[in-house]
Amino acid sequence: MDKILVTGASGFIGSHTIVELIESGFHVIGIDNFANSSGEVLARIKQITGKNIIFREADIRDKDELMSIFEEHQPDSVIHFAGYKAVGESVEDPLLYYSNNLAGTITLLEVMKEKNVKKIVFSSSCTVYGSPDNVPIDESFPIQPENPYGRTKAVIDRILFDLYQSDNEWSIISLRYFNPIGAHSSAVLGEDPAGIPNNLIPYITQTAVGKLKKLQVFGSDYPTKDGTCVRDYIHVTDLASGHVKAVEKLGILDCEFINLGTGRGCTVLEVINTFQEVNDITVPYEFSDRRAGDAVEVYANPEKAKEILNWKAEKSLHDMLRDAWNFQKKNPNGYRE
Repeated sequence: MDKILVTGASGFIGSHTIVELIESGFHVIGIDNFANSSGEVLARIKQITGKNIIFREADIRDKDELMSIFEEHQPDSVIHFAGYKAVGESVEDPLLYYSNNLAGTITLLEVMKEKNVKKIVFSSSCTVYGSPDNVPIDESFPIQPENPYGRTKAVIDRILFDLYQSDNEWSIISLRYFNPIGAHSSAVLGEDPAGIPNNLIPYITQTAVGKLKKLQVFGSDYPTKDGTCVRDYIHVTDLASGHVKAVEKLGILDCEFINLGTGRGCTVLEVINTFQEVNDITVPYEFSDRRAGDAVEVYANPEKAKEILNWKAEKSLHDMLRDAWNFQKKNPNGYRE
């Protein structure tokens, strides 16, 4: 079976994808620099799958280290997750995002080219679409990111397209995902952000478990049914299975950009109310000012993924919020027990 190099192996989506890859029979080589993740994740992947992965602590900007990994392990293809992903932080420190996300990806692609490994699945984002004029969003929508994080993803998508145009031996699938939430059904793996969470679900679960006093809901006056933003939430294991489907299409597809979402939009208040109902727990919250750069309504048209990858999201919002809470309950301090 093929050997897959996974960058950002110990991150939220990377770790869940590795579990799916192992269970689908792939051999995995993982790399991560632990900038915003924990080495504990590797032990937990083994706990679920019963298998160790080959792992090297490395930064994708370190070309010599990457060359060494490719020479020693000779991967057949790459899934590239390694990147910073907080919108607010990207506005405060754009150079960090351009250095890590852009320069790191260019270094990785240079090494892949030199070693003649020309198959890659890239972790892109719906942020490349910015604030679209209408929904649902399909892949033909204009690329108009509104923050440095989204711009790094959009530029990398462009680099990948140009790379394929220059050399048709490349097989490239860029997956633009919407809002990954949830956790592995075992509650062994989940989302464990460092510091105060940037994303809604860990903010809810950390408030529910008592780590945070109150959930902040940013904006109550949006033109939506209850005044709060609408997003497309997708279970992280559904997202992981999308990556396995994509890897299986490498070498068959040329260069494709594909949305991964459910096609359903939920408001922030719907998510909070559903979380309380599913888990029979109260989450104190208060409204605060809108955050700069938050789009009103963002959800996917997932038809291309269904057509090209034979993939669609299976899990409901109930499943996502139950699994997220189970992970937080069993790991009140995340991986830092």
